Amino acid sequence: MSTAIEITLFIALVLSIILPGVAFLKGERTKGRFKSHLAVNCFTFFGLLGVTVVSTFAGASNVLAASASSGNGMATGLGYIAAALATGISCLGGGIAVASAASAALGAISEDQSILGKSLIFVGLAEGVCLYGLIISFMILGQL
Repeated sequence: MSTAIEITLFIALVLSIILPGVAFLKGERTKGRFKSHLAVNCFTFFGLLGVTVVSTFAGASNVLAASASSGNGMATGLGYIAAALATGISCLGGGIAVASAASAALGAISEDQSILGKSLIFVGLAEGVCLYGLIISFMILGQL
């Protein structure tokens, strides 16, 4: 029963992404109703996402009982969450930094082509933030 609910919710999530995209491509963007449709779509998508997460974790009581018997279930789970956050947040920050540095570098290169090397160094430093987060997550996973 739980699997059927999860499949139905997954299909609803996918349709909440695909159907507005089709409406957008058919010309809905030119009408004044696009913003209201976008708001309803976002509300539906994140609402269904929350219901899907809750229904998925509601059936996980057997998994929690098995991990509680092993003794270190909570520490292991928090370690995985920490590793995911280290990678995810560092990649978000690196993406924002690369977006700013690369657009500024393109503008500067269009005026003076001799500064290509310097601008590439700044873009590379911004990408390095992502690698540092990945290294930290490997270090966290090595401790588990």
